[in-house]
Amino acid sequence: MRLEFDKCLINKQLYDDRRDIGMFNFAPDIGIDLGTASILVYVKGKGIVLEEPSVVAIDKNTNTVLAVGEEARKMLGRTPGNIVAIRPLKDGVISDYDVTEKMLKYFISKVLGKTGLLSIFKPQIMVCVPSGVTEVEKRAVIDATMEAGARKVFLIEEPIAAAIGSGLDISKPNGNMVVDIGGGTADIAVISLGGVVVSTSIKIAGDKFDEAIVKYMRKKHNLLIGERTAEDIKMNIGTAFPRREDVTMDVRGRNLVSGLPENVAVSAKETLEALEENVNQIADAVHMVLEKTPPELSADISDQGIIMTGGGSLLWGLDQLISKRTGINVSIAENAISCVAMGTGEALNSLHLLRKTGGNSRKK
Repeated sequence: MRLEFDKCLINKQLYDDRRDIGMFNFAPDIGIDLGTASILVYVKGKGIVLEEPSVVAIDKNTNTVLAVGEEARKMLGRTPGNIVAIRPLKDGVISDYDVTEKMLKYFISKVLGKTGLLSIFKPQIMVCVPSGVTEVEKRAVIDATMEAGARKVFLIEEPIAAAIGSGLDISKPNGNMVVDIGGGTADIAVISLGGVVVSTSIKIAGDKFDEAIVKYMRKKHNLLIGERTAEDIKMNIGTAFPRREDVTMDVRGRNLVSGLPENVAVSAKETLEALEENVNQIADAVHMVLEKTPPELSADISDQGIIMTGGGSLLWGLDQLISKRTGINVSIAENAISCVAMGTGEALNSLHLLRKTGGNSRKK
C-alpha cells in the first residue's frame, strides 16, 4: 500500500514538472505589450495576432464592461452619462487595477478562445514594462495578469524587448542604444550583453503630444478639440523638426468664444511650435543617457547609430532632431509600432534563461 502511495506521489510530481515546462499544456505562451495607448498580443508560433487600443467602456450603474479595444475607443468623448470610456493605464503603468484585469481577461480569451481547457491549461505570459517602474508597479502588472488567467507571468523591460524586436543582437559585448517612445513613456537605454547598462524613462510620449496640441489649439485659435482630433493632427501633420514645405489640415472643434462649431486650418509649422517643449525634453533625455554611457560603449553607439521604436518615434522629424542634437545617426526600426511585442514574443523562446536567473515572475 505504501509503495502504491509513493508511486502516485512520484507520478504527480512528474506531471507537475512536465506541466511547468510546457508538456501537457495546450495553451500557447503569450507575449503582451501592455501599452498606455494600445495593446499588442503575440502568440508563440503565430506572431502578433491582436492589436487594439487599451480602452474599456463601462456602464457605471451596473459596473459591467460594455466594450473593449477599438469598439470602446469609438466611444471616447461620445458616451451618455451612465457609460464611461476609460484608459486603465496611465504613463505606462496601471492606474485602474480592476479595469486592467478585465481588459486583459477579455484579450486573452479573444486570442485563445473561450474553451473549457483554459480553466485547466493556462498560458505562460510575458508582459512588457517601462524601465523606470517601481516594484509596486511591477507587482500590480503581475497580479493583474495572473488574475486574468495566466499560469506564470514574466516581466521584460521595454527597451530590451524593443531591441530584440528591431533585430539587434543584444547578447554580444557591443553597445546598442534604443529609444522607445510609446503612448505613456519614452524609454531610452544602452544595452550590452543582454542587459541594460544605462537607462532612463520619462513620462513624455504620444499622450503628452496630444495634450500639447489640445492646449495649443485652445490658446492660439480659441478652439476646443478632443483627444481623437489631436491624435489625427499629430499623425497627419505633427512635426518635430522644420519641414522644407509646410502642410496644412482642416480641424473641426468648438469655438470657446461663440460656443459654436468651427473649422480652422492648422499648419505643420504650428504643430512644431506646439510640440517643441516635449520633443526637446526627449532629446535632452537621450543626451543625458549618452553622457552616462561608458566610453567603450559610446564608441559602439557612434559607429552603429541609435535606433528608435514605438509609435511616438513616427512623429515627423523626431529622428532628425535627435540626430542633430547628438551628432549620431538615428534610424527608425522597421515596423516600429510592433517592435516591442515582437521582442516579447522572441523572448518567450528563452524562458529557461529567465527561470535560471530568477527574474521578475510569479507562478500560480
